[in-house]
Amino acid sequence: MNGLQNITPVTGNAGRITTPFPDLPGEAEAITVAPGVLWLRLPLPMALDHVNVYAFDEGDSWTIVDTGFSTKRSRAIWDRLLAGPLGGKPVSRLIVTHHHPDHIGMAGWFVARGATLLTTRTSYLQGRMLTLDQQDRPSAETLAFYQRAGMDTAELARRAGERPFNFCDVVDDIPLGYERLQAGDTIRIGGRCWDIRTGDGHAPEHATFWSRDDNLVIGGDQLILSISPNIGVYATEPEADPLSEWITSCRAFQAFARDDQLVLAGHKVPYTGLPLRLEQMIENHHSALRRLHSHIATPRTAGACFQPLFKRKIGPAEYGLALVESVAHLNHLHQAGLASRSMDDDGAWRFQAISKP
Repeated sequence: MNGLQNITPVTGNAGRITTPFPDLPGEAEAITVAPGVLWLRLPLPMALDHVNVYAFDEGDSWTIVDTGFSTKRSRAIWDRLLAGPLGGKPVSRLIVTHHHPDHIGMAGWFVARGATLLTTRTSYLQGRMLTLDQQDRPSAETLAFYQRAGMDTAELARRAGERPFNFCDVVDDIPLGYERLQAGDTIRIGGRCWDIRTGDGHAPEHATFWSRDDNLVIGGDQLILSISPNIGVYATEPEADPLSEWITSCRAFQAFARDDQLVLAGHKVPYTGLPLRLEQMIENHHSALRRLHSHIATPRTAGACFQPLFKRKIGPAEYGLALVESVAHLNHLHQAGLASRSMDDDGAWRFQAISKP
């Protein structure tokens, strides 16, 4: 991506989006979305209060895509699902689209019960590393990152004195062995042949699956309807530009998207109209970048850029994700040559817009 000056407006000619299933799966219930394919939902203790998982009938067993958090409640729901909608058949394979805890959380639980774990190498390594990285207090590097991002002073002090979220809080130990999924390969799931395509930006090497035999696409968090997944920069790679990776991935998927495909997304509901949805996801961030570029005509920190990016008030529960997404958009402008940055005496980066001819 070359920056804001190359934005192409959305034309709206790519069809329309439809949501074929008016009802949602209840707790420990399933909805059939295609022959041999079940849609399930697991609860999450946050504003985005669910994650979608999918079960594919293999005849004498199931292949499951994603898992939910590892919690007492989730395990109880899975026991009911296995005995109920899944008919008591075992789970032979678990496919994890990416390493985030709501998707990989119960991988160890399923493997301990006989399933084989399949995921991309980056997802496996990230998940395994993060489960081993347990901290009682935030690291010095993390606190320095927050300060440079312009985190609210009171919030920074609070976080410095509290145990941070640890991956292992809601993720089982990641098994030692797994089977690698790679972009460009194919895989059989539920009697269908699928092309594996990966995306980046929300999570590195996020796997998606495109059926050759019918109109199904397993999208994970890469292809969600109505919301944009978090595109964030963290202390582990503070100069990253995941927004470029996200937009590049969306553009790459456009070559394979059709109006009739039913997208099985990681959150919200299954939908059709993927070409238009990809245009919307690209333009969503271009619009945010335009608003942000205007906002930083006066130098500002990432913590002072929530309003133009999100167009709503950010509460305490959303603050952390909003901050890392704000850093991502500012990093993009900076690295595209559309913003300068300087560090003030308070140790925070302040970004200022640069006009391009």
